[in-house]
Amino acid sequence: LYFYPKDNTSGCTAEACSLRDGYADLQAAGYDVIGVSKDSARSHRGFIEKQSLPFRLIADTDTTLQQQFGVWAEKKLYGRTYMGTLRQTFLINGEGVVERVIERVNTKDHARQILS
Repeated sequence: LYFYPKDNTSGCTAEACSLRDGYADLQAAGYDVIGVSKDSARSHRGFIEKQSLPFRLIADTDTTLQQQFGVWAEKKLYGRTYMGTLRQTFLINGEGVVERVIERVNTKDHARQILS
């Protein structure tokens, strides 16, 4: 389960494309990929189509899921403080237990980062 800030931005697109390109290897290792952001279902459909993403995206428009996982947090940019989504990935086993959290995501090589 990976959380990302926004569809169609450079870092989020790089991350999604890394997961797309490594999807077969991730599946072979037993992983399913689900992305979550605050974007709408319509935005997700466009992002999936534009980038040919083979996995699902959840539209968490009210941030409920993000809050449950602790990734809806205060952020700072150019001295401005605002609430936003932290880029983090949670590796969850078949029993629903979080086995690993990747807090420092390498957007361009995220599939390999998960597999290592």
